[in-house]
Amino acid sequence: MTLASIEAQAAGHALAVSGAFHPGPGDGLPEGTGTLLLLSPAEPGFWAHLTAQPEWRDGRADPIDRWSRRVIGKIACALGGKAYFPFGGPPWRPFQSWALRSGRAWASPVQFLVHEEMGLFASYRGALALRERLALSAPPAKAPCAHCARPCLGACPAGALPDNLTGAGYDVPACHAFLSGPHGADCLDCGCAVRRACPVSAAHARLQVQSAYHMRLFHR
Repeated sequence: MTLASIEAQAAGHALAVSGAFHPGPGDGLPEGTGTLLLLSPAEPGFWAHLTAQPEWRDGRADPIDRWSRRVIGKIACALGGKAYFPFGGPPWRPFQSWALRSGRAWASPVQFLVHEEMGLFASYRGALALRERLALSAPPAKAPCAHCARPCLGACPAGALPDNLTGAGYDVPACHAFLSGPHGADCLDCGCAVRRACPVSAAHARLQVQSAYHMRLFHR
């Protein structure tokens, strides 16, 4: 078993290994876990693959979560490991902490996670916990924000995010109020303006229809 072989399995389901680490005490994983791999949508192509799956077409609720359980669960079983998901709690798995622990995601200037390749579109469909301690490549030394003009800081049309590093956090009610108003259609139809402002996000090839789907679930 190698990281490359697991990446190939994931790629067959339009998923990518977006982070990995060797767990230790405090990571919230059973003793004896040698490697944790985070799985995210692989772009381009994830949305076209997902919407062709039976879970999307059967008309039942939560198609993406159900697809994730089926696909990632089967990968985990084939590898003799265990699958974890960022939904279905409690207990809620610490995916944000795991992403930071991988060294391939960081807290952005607007506090959302920013990933080396996904930017502010960072998302995780599940994780694989393996007994084996796989060889892993070293993560980047710095976040992409280190050499960025940080357009995310002034991009929120709702004023729901601070325009400086005050640490004031995300004003969820203000965001929802804006989305319900006359000027909220751009964020609802195209995706969060702050996430789109990230230069790394802009290069990630996430489809507008995918962002619109998640925005409308958030705002329902």
